[in-house]
Amino acid sequence: MRKWKIPEVTISRLSLYLRCLSELEEEGVEVISSAELGKKCGINPAQIRKDLAYFGEFGTRGVGYYVKDLKEDLKRIMGLDREWEVALVGVGNLGRALLSYQGFKRHGFKISVAFDKVIDEERKKAVPEGCELYHASMMEEVIRKKKIKIAIVAVHFSEAQRVVDALVKSGIKGILNFAPVRLSVPKGVVVRHIDLGIELEVLTFFVNTKMY
Repeated sequence: MRKWKIPEVTISRLSLYLRCLSELEEEGVEVISSAELGKKCGINPAQIRKDLAYFGEFGTRGVGYYVKDLKEDLKRIMGLDREWEVALVGVGNLGRALLSYQGFKRHGFKISVAFDKVIDEERKKAVPEGCELYHASMMEEVIRKKKIKIAIVAVHFSEAQRVVDALVKSGIKGILNFAPVRLSVPKGVVVRHIDLGIELEVLTFFVNTKMY
């Protein structure tokens, strides 16, 4: 991998390329040109070539990209050539919905532990087979023992920073945050924010002004 800094938007597009390649493989496509891949992904072919160039040389001149090989290369680059255990904090309505979502497994992620400050029958029933439910007070001990590096935060915004501080102390390096609040983390820890309210507000702007 090249040593210069890779733009975050490039990483996001790698995920898109990977999804497109997975679809192509399922369709039985073995080789594809950058132009064809660009059409499939809705991305300029030159941009695809530029994005891939950050990580090395791919494809064969005059032939194109071998779909299976490029897919495996991208999975390796993104760390998706293995299954990642994920910790979920917050087993309320949103947390239960995330636990039931089957898409995580298809992308190589498994919520193996869940934490909440309340352990009741409703939360116990929400936890699927293969996932263990613990009281929030056990978070640091369990995460350290299982060496989990990724966590999802689905708690009330007033508790989010405290939870994240505990996760960082436990050794978590990547956090997907659903709480509608910006979080402070030390260098070396990455946070991705998913604020559903903001996304809907953006949609209403475009719908209201018809700027699309």
